Amino acid sequence: MRPTIVSVSGFSSDVGKTTVLGNLLGLFNGWEAIKVTRGHYRSCGKNPEACCVSGMLSDHPLVLSEPAETREAGKDTERFWNAGAAMVHWVIASDEQIREGVKIALSRVEREGVLIEGGSFLKYVAADYSIMVARPPIRDIKSSAVRVMPKMNAIYVNRCEPDASIVEQLRARLLGRGAVVTNTPVFFERDLSLIAEEIMQIHRARTSSSTSAGSFTF
Repeated sequence: MRPTIVSVSGFSSDVGKTTVLGNLLGLFNGWEAIKVTRGHYRSCGKNPEACCVSGMLSDHPLVLSEPAETREAGKDTERFWNAGAAMVHWVIASDEQIREGVKIALSRVEREGVLIEGGSFLKYVAADYSIMVARPPIRDIKSSAVRVMPKMNAIYVNRCEPDASIVEQLRARLLGRGAVVTNTPVFFERDLSLIAEEIMQIHRARTSSSTSAGSFTF
């Protein structure tokens, strides 16, 4: 059986996706993590020197799974190790290579569950539970986030106490961007354990025929 897949994406950069995924890793003992980095190859439009992975791109996606390759100090992948991931995989790919890269990484997952930072792969691979991370003030929402909104199970507002006005602002911003706004529940920072409970319920339902559903702690 394939692992239970949980995606963590964000409305924009710097909303705290890595922190949220790390906190979830602390609740799911022994799960693995995948970091997806989308890079620009040749036709970046930016100074190639400024693209941190431009020199790592080639005609095929690069998937790093050796601890020596993913424990580099200061990288998000190192933070996943420190949060308790059983294994960390790093997918470095252009937009056209995301599908192949994520599938390679998933084929290397040996544990019963995996948390994936990134949402671009959802166009090709179905997740069992998907989280969209936001952080006030809610300003721009990137186009890739708008496109995957119908796939979201939860919106998680990072670094914020429950606030009805934030929920209204979220929905207004989404409508303004032409997003398909459903009744996706909105959670706040103190509610992460509730999201974890929902994920575990899905995981247990998937693995009900197994003799072991894994370890889960708060």
